[in-house]
Parts: sequence; structure tokens; C-alpha cells
Amino acid sequence: PPPYTGVWMGNSKLCAIGVHCGNHITSHGLALNCCTDLTWFNHIVPCGLEGKGVTSLSQELGHHVTVSHILQPFLDSFQEVFDCSLVFSEDPG
Repeated sequence: PPPYTGVWMGNSKLCAIGVHCGNHITSHGLALNCCTDLTWFNHIVPCGLEGKGVTSLSQELGHHVTVSHILQPFLDSFQEVFDCSLVFSEDPG
């Protein structure tokens, strides 16, 4: 819910999105909870947001959803939304 970043299902965060800038380097990323063991979040305040929960695709859809199930549809949607072509390399350098 606004003003919080990420993807939310009601008051529970499904996907965290972040940007870090430092030492003239910008990095960014996201964490999409597919089949995450959500019990670990009982021991912390996720993303520093008191009173907010965390959820996963598996919990919301009511069946086991793995990263391998969601990776290609996610990448296809990313390319469509950002009007880009993803290039994959065996050498990350």
C-alpha cells in the first residue's frame, strides 16, 4: 500500500524492490517470494515496516509455486513492460 515500495497483497508484501547507491556504483534488485518459508519473518520486522506482513505466490495461489515455474513468465513480462530485450551471458563479467 502507498507509500511503500514493492508488490503488495493487502497488507502483506509479496515482492521487495530495492536500489542501492554507493562508491559510484548503483545496484538494484528484487525479491519475489515464490515458495519462501514465511515463518522466518516471524523473527524480524520485514523491511523495517512494523505491523505489515509478508506473503508468497504459493500462499496466495494455494499451491506450490517454485522459481522455475515463474522465472520465464516473469522475464517475458519484464521485457514487455520495459520494452527491452534481455541478454544472457555465461560470463557475468
